[in-house]
Amino acid sequence: MTNNSNVDFFEEDRPHDECGVFGVYAPGRDVARLSFFALYALQHRGQEAAGIVVGDGQRTHSHKGMGLVSQVFNEANLSPLQGHLAVGHTRYSTTGGQHIRNVQPYLIETMYGSLALAHNGNLTNALTLRQKLLERGVGLSSTSDTELMTQILASPPEVWGAIGLQVDGGDTDDKWIVRIRAMMAAVEGAYSLTILTRDAIYAVRDPHGLRPLSLGKLPEGYVVASETCALSTIGAEYVRYVEPGEIVRIDANGMTSYKGIDPAPQRSLCVFEYVYFARPDSILDGQVIHKVRQNMGRQLAKEAPAEADIVIGVPDSATPAAIGYSLQSGIAFSEGLTKNRYIGRTFIQPDDVLRRESVRLKYNALTSNLEGKRVVLVDDSIVRGTTSRPLVQLLRDGGAKEVHVRVSSPP
Repeated sequence: MTNNSNVDFFEEDRPHDECGVFGVYAPGRDVARLSFFALYALQHRGQEAAGIVVGDGQRTHSHKGMGLVSQVFNEANLSPLQGHLAVGHTRYSTTGGQHIRNVQPYLIETMYGSLALAHNGNLTNALTLRQKLLERGVGLSSTSDTELMTQILASPPEVWGAIGLQVDGGDTDDKWIVRIRAMMAAVEGAYSLTILTRDAIYAVRDPHGLRPLSLGKLPEGYVVASETCALSTIGAEYVRYVEPGEIVRIDANGMTSYKGIDPAPQRSLCVFEYVYFARPDSILDGQVIHKVRQNMGRQLAKEAPAEADIVIGVPDSATPAAIGYSLQSGIAFSEGLTKNRYIGRTFIQPDDVLRRESVRLKYNALTSNLEGKRVVLVDDSIVRGTTSRPLVQLLRDGGAKEVHVRVSSPP
């Protein structure tokens, strides 16, 4: 993520590589509203910005903006988004600053019609690709690596040659499959994509499978989403996940699978999807996330036992692990912290004293549950270590006699 001179005062001690992507092909349905509700379900994957692009086979309509899904969309701007196919995105910036020009999906016009792309991931060769495209006269309007992928898809073959690509159509005459294969050969890193063209939605996943991408079925068509929680929210039936290196085309003929690039020898889904990113009710690789986190808590209790009166979790992501720790250890689970869910994101620069007190703006101690108790505090991860000490102090000030910190994933 590009460094910002204004520190996010309320940013949690968590990794930030997640975004949410969605795509739908469903003639006869209000795909803009389906996208809106799906993005609502994926809000946990990105809170900086959101966008939806809708197509009807002839024209595309889009709306995007900074803020939460509920802040970006309303009846007035959803109603004009008419069509039967759509892609959507919720954003947390990893490459590219927090600016409206970096908000996805990216939408451009090509000689083959409109092209829109939504991306969850982070390219490791973005700087090299950016320089090569600029040298070939390709204009770039943002600092996002997603725009690089969009421009590669839209560029003529002579640009492909300049960046070292030689791609054969092989088993298809679908010009977009050919171009997506070229793009997959050019980029390195993590990407789960939903792509909208004039006639189809494409779902694309990197050869390592670093970010999740699931397919679902509606009575009128198909959907694709970062997590299964978005499928169930709109009444779609889970079909399967997109395989690493796979391209899936969704159109009037249904769902068709293509090989995009050779998959890596071993699937490498980011461990933080299990630890923190994914919503507890989502399913990844056949496993319910809540159960996975609960089992991590059980294992933690075996490896790092403690003599205590209660077990509490850092809300909300560590709650399943805390429950697992409690079940395994026999120590009662309790709530010891409440979280301010309306604090949002701000870039007000605090003074040093206020910075030290920032945890107290996000969490309050439940003193009635803590008074005189020996407490096991379970967190899901420690990335920078900026919140652990203030949380312990908050619990001690709230009456805890002892605080034993346990972390359910390796530091």
